[in-house]
Amino acid sequence: MNRAQPTRARRSAPAASLPFVFLNAATTADGKLAPASRHFIPFTSKRDQEHLLELRATADAVMSGARTVDLSPVSLGPGPAKYRRERLRHGLAEYNLRVVVSGAGTLNPQAEIFQHRHSPIIILTTGRARPAQLRQLRALADEVKVCGERELDFSFALRWLRQKWNVKRLLCEGGGEINGALFQAGLVHELHLTLAPVIFGGRHAPTLADGTGFNSLADAARLSLKSQRRIGDEQFLVYRVRK
Repeated sequence: MNRAQPTRARRSAPAASLPFVFLNAATTADGKLAPASRHFIPFTSKRDQEHLLELRATADAVMSGARTVDLSPVSLGPGPAKYRRERLRHGLAEYNLRVVVSGAGTLNPQAEIFQHRHSPIIILTTGRARPAQLRQLRALADEVKVCGERELDFSFALRWLRQKWNVKRLLCEGGGEINGALFQAGLVHELHLTLAPVIFGGRHAPTLADGTGFNSLADAARLSLKSQRRIGDEQFLVYRVRK
């Protein structure tokens, strides 16, 4: 089997105006990101956590949704010194940019991410965010960008990240709503998926790609398997998204 290692050599974007977008997700065997309560609990191995940091070490920016940032003790940073050294060896800044998506502009100002000021925090939101919310967000983040009236325009947002912040490789860590929107917009180029030997079940449990979804098989995103490996009872899969 091929070993599923993070790509380090490829630094150019697939198009001059857009970043290379790669998703990292861990799901249960039935495709869930979390239980039906929608409160994330760790269910993968230490090796999967290391894999996450290895992928971050190859990205200019790491993006996640407001729910993940609010409910999890995450900073979206590169982690321990060995991963920061890896970034420097490959010509990247020691600390990656951090991007948070909040369509309604609602974020907990006490969230863990705002306690770590090692690199810029960028918040992407929409016209649904009220003026008072925007003022609060601007006090928390290095920049707040409105990207759409009611729904977040990811094509516009990613183009802006490339032009304004020189983001060539963007790692998305979900959740399911963001993943689904990126797939529907045709913006994903690679998926790193850890499949864990757990079943959550539940019709309301979040999945890898939520949101409105595709209406037919003909419209669905198609994947090609690049590599796979088994460690213990977990499968580490890498898919290329077919255009």
